[in-house]
Amino acid sequence: MTFSRSAHGAVFAVIATVISGLIPAVSMAQAPAARSAEPLPAVTMPDFSALVERYGPAVVNVEVVERPQAGGRGGPDADDPLNDFFRRFGIPNQGGQPRNAPPAHGTGSGFIVSPDGYILTNAHVVSSAETVTVKLTDRREFQAKVVGQDERTDVAVIKIDAQNLPVVKIGDPRLLKPGQWVVAIGSPFNFDNTATAGIVSATARSLPNDNSVVPFIQTDVAVNPGNSGGPLFNTRGEVVGINSQIFSQTGSYMGLSFAIPIDIAVNVENQLIKTGHVVRGRIGVTIQDVNAAFAESFGLGRPRGALVGMVEPGGPADKAGIKPGDVILAVNGQNIDHYGELSLTVSNLHPGTDARLSVWRGGKAQDMTVKIAVVNEDQDKTAANKLSKGPASGQAERLGLTVRALTTDEKSQAQTDGTLVVESVVGPAAAAGVQPGDIILGINGKAIHGTAELQAAAKTAARTIALLIQRQDQQIFVPLRLN
Repeated sequence: MTFSRSAHGAVFAVIATVISGLIPAVSMAQAPAARSAEPLPAVTMPDFSALVERYGPAVVNVEVVERPQAGGRGGPDADDPLNDFFRRFGIPNQGGQPRNAPPAHGTGSGFIVSPDGYILTNAHVVSSAETVTVKLTDRREFQAKVVGQDERTDVAVIKIDAQNLPVVKIGDPRLLKPGQWVVAIGSPFNFDNTATAGIVSATARSLPNDNSVVPFIQTDVAVNPGNSGGPLFNTRGEVVGINSQIFSQTGSYMGLSFAIPIDIAVNVENQLIKTGHVVRGRIGVTIQDVNAAFAESFGLGRPRGALVGMVEPGGPADKAGIKPGDVILAVNGQNIDHYGELSLTVSNLHPGTDARLSVWRGGKAQDMTVKIAVVNEDQDKTAANKLSKGPASGQAERLGLTVRALTTDEKSQAQTDGTLVVESVVGPAAAAGVQPGDIILGINGKAIHGTAELQAAAKTAARTIALLIQRQDQQIFVPLRLN
């Protein structure tokens, strides 16, 4: 039977009449007495209204007009601030600007750290800016000057000509614990002074494929394009971070946001204001995390430290005798538990000083001394390129590898010290992600120069080995679990 919307009232009335005729009326006197119950305890939810009211005026909207690009714009790699924001967050490019189009505009956030107009924001917000406009909550607008920016930490300082401005209070991010409440204020999608809240998901988070030296604060606070550069507050109203990145496959928030700890940002701020640039230390290595498989293969007992993948020829680590396959466990007595801690620790050391490293090699720890060099972005990029860039076949069946020797031309083209290239993979090698074209460099920190050495190492290997390979311009360790 089908009812129209207008017929529903009549049908319900008929049903009610039938039911009322079947069920006898019950007087109030016959109704059972209501059971008395203790009231439930009050549920207290966090209230951030006082925090937002007090410190919201110190949060600003940052609008950017990009400088014109040489040769015009025209392609999917157009580099306007919003696209740069998406790229940092691993989101497909949102499209470029056609040639002769109006200048690209971008929006971010920032917060005032001094009454005379110094403002912290993200470097990627202002990196391509021709003009920067700061909007306050009282609707005043100022043209801002970019004092300086640091790509490695994604921190920038801008300045407006004003006095007696509201400022934030700086907190200590080292006191943060997973599960604590935090609040973000910013301009997502250009909605000024928007507050969102969540909890700290993790601290000291290293991000894959990230060239920074930042141990990020991970939260589940809703952060979207436009929040970038805004403050992250703890419940005491203190700024503990700068919202910088999200993980997203849609272009918007998916539950993972990352903030730069404010102590790192303040250190960068002070250097940028004083000198216009940031000085940090380096030792000339590339590193990767030590997982359980690597720990087992190197006899470490548990995952810890930073595994050295490449050593810059002639660099500080090379001069100190550090080799690929070494695991750096401590710097000047400070333990390195996660590999990202090494980058931050070394970057904070003064160039020219000596650092004492505890290095795990050959199943035991040893002390080594390395002289800290100064980071030079252009030199580092050149060094990284130098680090990277029918013969007989053989098999290492236990590893699942078929390899052949590299020709002289192939070695020169690949700029490699390796002599074996992978032709095919099966079993353990395939499961570990080894690919045809990878160049075999070593096993468990020992160099491999031929198929005989590879086969011998495979026969004597324990349950897990660390295979060092060169893939395009990178050297990486791959853990192989053997049968």
